[in-house]
Amino acid sequence: MPLQNRVTPMGEIVTDPARGTIMGNRGGAFHDDARALSARRWVSRRWICCWLSFGGRRRTVMTPRRYTELFFLDEATALAAGHRPCFECRRTEAMEFARLWSAARGLVAPAGASEIDQVLHAERVDPVTGAKRLNDGELDTMPIGAMVLAGPHRGPHLVLAESLRPWSISGYGAPLPRPRGCVVTALTPPGTIGALKFGYVPMMHETSFDRS
Repeated sequence: MPLQNRVTPMGEIVTDPARGTIMGNRGGAFHDDARALSARRWVSRRWICCWLSFGGRRRTVMTPRRYTELFFLDEATALAAGHRPCFECRRTEAMEFARLWSAARGLVAPAGASEIDQVLHAERVDPVTGAKRLNDGELDTMPIGAMVLAGPHRGPHLVLAESLRPWSISGYGAPLPRPRGCVVTALTPPGTIGALKFGYVPMMHETSFDRS
């Protein structure tokens, strides 16, 4: 039976048999001995995304009293949900993300993980309701790799150069023309959008390939 450990761009953790291409966690364990989630949805501000395999390590997913493994369609999904690259298994990507995230904020030196996590947490979670923060922005300025709400049902869409791709937990749908001159709701946090604008390229699922 599938576990409740698949994450949507809205940051929700759902149950689905689809396999992700990238893993992550939120700072510790928030599941019980039966591998069912508690009412919590994170342990700390340390929300990361990792490779599925690293250093030959093997373990049972959602081992009791260890961290709660989460799975994403791709890195673009993880970034939209509010995660960042892991500084251990994805150090090259994490260093690049930190450099570009910091440059977008006008910082002289790259910020450390703790500083990024503090800012990201404020950008992704409403402190009163605990709900995901959303931000409106011009679609014309949205970078490739960001996620926005679009389409007739205002579902999550991946922003590409000339199109939007509707997201699903198993892959992206057929491309839609990327409209110009309109305002959309961004799922990806502002700081991460800044890093994307400055050149960070997230890993995107094979179904996202834009041949338009």
